[in-house]
Amino acid sequence: MALPINKQLTYWGIAAAIFLAILWSLGQVLAPFLVGGAIAYFLDPVADRLERLGLSRAIATSLISLTVLLVTVLLVLAVIPSLAAQLTGLVEAFPEIFKRLQAYLTEKFPDLLNEDSVIRQTLLSAGETLKGWGTEAAKTLFTSALGVLNVILFMVVVPVVAFYLLLDWDNMIARIDGLLPRDHAPTVRLLAGRIDRVLAAFVRGQLSVCIVLGVFYSVALMLAGLDFGLLVGAIAGAITFIPYVGALVGGALAIGLALFQFWGDWVSIAIIAGIFAFGQFLEGNIITPRLVGNSVGLHPVWLLFALSAFGSAFGFVGMLVAVPVTAAIGVLMRWATEKYKESLLYRGVEQATVFPRDEL
Repeated sequence: MALPINKQLTYWGIAAAIFLAILWSLGQVLAPFLVGGAIAYFLDPVADRLERLGLSRAIATSLISLTVLLVTVLLVLAVIPSLAAQLTGLVEAFPEIFKRLQAYLTEKFPDLLNEDSVIRQTLLSAGETLKGWGTEAAKTLFTSALGVLNVILFMVVVPVVAFYLLLDWDNMIARIDGLLPRDHAPTVRLLAGRIDRVLAAFVRGQLSVCIVLGVFYSVALMLAGLDFGLLVGAIAGAITFIPYVGALVGGALAIGLALFQFWGDWVSIAIIAGIFAFGQFLEGNIITPRLVGNSVGLHPVWLLFALSAFGSAFGFVGMLVAVPVTAAIGVLMRWATEKYKESLLYRGVEQATVFPRDEL
């Protein structure tokens, strides 16, 4: 005999509360495991395809891991040093940027920038403040024993977790399926399949979009001659998964640096602006429709709210779980809407007489 609905809701509510409590209390500990699990989830279709080609799961997992390791080493050797150098150069250039801005404002608005003006004092200190903040942040990151230890643990734990989860992914899913409540197993499988399709379309597709746009912006900005173009393109590509934010932040940063570097050369500034305008055209009309699709079920406003709410409540770990939780809630809400439209509450008594009771 099935449990009463009120007891089922109680148990599911307790499970949700336990999940949030664990997320709250063990957030920093869970971060590498969540990242490793996300990597395993992302690479599982590749392993399945290699298995269909005749490789064993262990060999497929090892081959994928070696390939990822090789790509990572190449990135570290070829790209990361350039990014670090450009980041350092950008931090060092902030005081000069603010001096030029101060000079421009002094020329154009002399009455606003007298010796006692708040705006003048702010501009004088802003560059040095930003430089000091960047230097202090880098110093804290690289000299703090705890920070270095956390980075090392993260870099070690994530690949190990990803490897073993990828190796045992299918067995793990089968064991979880075997623990499902028998009365609800078909419904849970149905909803889990829908959630998986949404995540597959969004996460895997959006990651591809981030990589493609990051490469496009970096290469285009460097070819246009923009200083720190590689860094700006990497930043814009990395945060493209947040709707509109990647283009706004990357575009504002690139155009601001272009104004600083090419002041008076309006053609070069227009080229920098045109790169981001063309990138947005490609993203909205070609890249995202092909790689993500138009019906993944994650509205940009809903996604922005989830990232903000989970990030504020649970920090970095909250942002990691925001997308899958958002996808799950969206699937559950659509399923609940379907059931509501099939119910007597929605269809009413007159509609109930049209359809036999065994169809309700």
